[in-house]
Amino acid sequence: MEANPKNTFTVKVEDGKPGKDGHPAVGPVFRSVLAKDGFPQLEADMKTSWDVFRVAADKYPNNRMLGWRPLKDGVPGPYLWKSYKEVYNEVLQVGSALQELGVQPGSRIGIYGTNCPQWIVAMQACNGYSLICVPLYDTLGAGAVDYIIDHAEIDVVFIQDKKIKEILSPNCNSAKRLKALVAFTSATREQIKEADQIGMKMYSWNDFLKVGKVNPHQPCPPQANDTCTIMYTSGTSGQPKGVMLTHESHAMYVKGVDLFMDQFDDKMTTDDVFLSFLPLAHILDRMIEEYFFHKGASIGYYHGDLNALRDDIQELKPTLLVGVPRVYERIYEGILKAIAELRPLRRVIFNALYNRKLASMKSGYSHKTASPFADMLAFRKVKARLGGRLRLLISGGAPLSSEIEEFLRVTTCAYFIQGYGLTETLGPSTVCYIDDMSLVGSAGVPATYTEIRLEEVPEMGYDPLGVPSRGEVCIRGKSIFAGYYKNPELTNEAIVDGWFHTGDIGEMTPDGILKIIDRKKNIFKLSQGEYVAVEYLEKVYGFPPLVEDIWVYGDSFRSNLVAVVNPHEENTMKWVESNGYKGSFSEICKLEGLKEYILKELTAVAQKNKLRGFEYIKGIVLDPIPFDIERDLVTATMKKRRNNMLKYYQPEIDTVYKKLEAQKNAAKAK
Repeated sequence: MEANPKNTFTVKVEDGKPGKDGHPAVGPVFRSVLAKDGFPQLEADMKTSWDVFRVAADKYPNNRMLGWRPLKDGVPGPYLWKSYKEVYNEVLQVGSALQELGVQPGSRIGIYGTNCPQWIVAMQACNGYSLICVPLYDTLGAGAVDYIIDHAEIDVVFIQDKKIKEILSPNCNSAKRLKALVAFTSATREQIKEADQIGMKMYSWNDFLKVGKVNPHQPCPPQANDTCTIMYTSGTSGQPKGVMLTHESHAMYVKGVDLFMDQFDDKMTTDDVFLSFLPLAHILDRMIEEYFFHKGASIGYYHGDLNALRDDIQELKPTLLVGVPRVYERIYEGILKAIAELRPLRRVIFNALYNRKLASMKSGYSHKTASPFADMLAFRKVKARLGGRLRLLISGGAPLSSEIEEFLRVTTCAYFIQGYGLTETLGPSTVCYIDDMSLVGSAGVPATYTEIRLEEVPEMGYDPLGVPSRGEVCIRGKSIFAGYYKNPELTNEAIVDGWFHTGDIGEMTPDGILKIIDRKKNIFKLSQGEYVAVEYLEKVYGFPPLVEDIWVYGDSFRSNLVAVVNPHEENTMKWVESNGYKGSFSEICKLEGLKEYILKELTAVAQKNKLRGFEYIKGIVLDPIPFDIERDLVTATMKKRRNNMLKYYQPEIDTVYKKLEAQKNAAKAK
């Protein structure tokens, strides 16, 4: 793959406009250069998500499609595989069994559990028989699952075995409306009896397949404008929102990625392998898998333990890895740890080779040609840690720091790109081009079927016609959602004049390169009138080795920022050992000495990044327990529930502010 030689990624299709008659100012409208003459048309046999799979099953019947690692005594074995033909036959059997249950086209079918082949078979059965797939996050609590089953009026749920008890729990009131539960593998006699008592049938996977095999029904293919999926976003406040996505939008996503990948010499083939570990109930993993189906390539599922992901990587040897920033931060930390353990001379050599290759890439060389000598001498070992065959890494879900992106572009011997998108935009709305270092640190440029502009946020001083151009990111095009299920008011609030208002604050260059700098609702004003972009600061402050995670807080009645820090346990205990302290991790987190040290580290980060004075953190709280779903501090996608965090940490925050006030008064008294 060679980078775009002209560095021409976008076309401007509309000029910016100043605010008028109560309407905010808007910036120029940018579109991908791949759609400069209008959005490309879909082929006649590729208009729905079902078409994507059906055509692939016909074209690549014997290719490996879905792989998994069976557990024996809790230990995962080698990957086993189902071919496209085998999966297609199972899909027809599951679809036929649903027909036998009396499920009508347009009905909603839930899927609840971790990624596995059965998840995809159930999803494709929905596609083939004009049913609407409703994924349920396997990390959501019973309350949210209960809400979604009721709100979406789900008729049948395909379910991971260990989740069955949650649906059969007395707390899950909506279970009474279900016609059936279908286990990914099997159910106990007690569970079958419990289900029967509330008027619901319970099937093992194989028994359900037998129902369809004995009672075959031909597929009932959907239309392009039919709803394919209602994907509920966990949301940082309130109940989940049901995002309606059409079959056509799924097909256009696949077509768009195809056109994008065609720009590069290093083509994707049927030999490519994707390691799937992000939740299939999340749009990013779902759409990557749809594209892999289109190409007749293979998908291997992780065995269920994210802490042992490296074992799956070594076993599967994937060519594509897709993750959120935290995944790549851990990979980065692991590589740094290995480097730190090298002998001093080898460490010096590694750093020299790194700097040489980075300089070559910045001068225009591709990662393959920048320094083959450095790859052979130093970076092949990093490549081996990631399975040895990795060709492309993609980061999404939140911005990744430029430093880590550069590091991984240099050391992994693979292409590395970031993208930006939401459930409402079927995942990536912008994407970076490979081997173009000018895009490092950005979210990239508009995807094939997307138009993007920024809109003024006057109360926060963001002007899309200013320099730099900043404002709320607005998206228009073919790959956006049809609306929120049963919520026209929210739909009309989010989509105005055809533009979806993302709630994200972006900064855009004159040639349409986007950088996400924060969330609109996560910008607040301090008492001195200065606005603070909190998510941007959390990204900056999350870099010190002793910081695992951080929540930054500011009060409009106060002039200082404070934060709650989750210390990195391993690095903290190393600090403890070198400073002569003793105690458990929880005990150490109560030490004033540790607080002072971490605060100094945060101050050094602020100075290095040239933050403004009011953006410096002045006081911290240490919590040894990571921000978690159990305490309702984060969503299933690990986004911070800021209102909940404030309630939870309010006493400690008040104490920090009182201490700062006392220090201020004492200084005045002097």
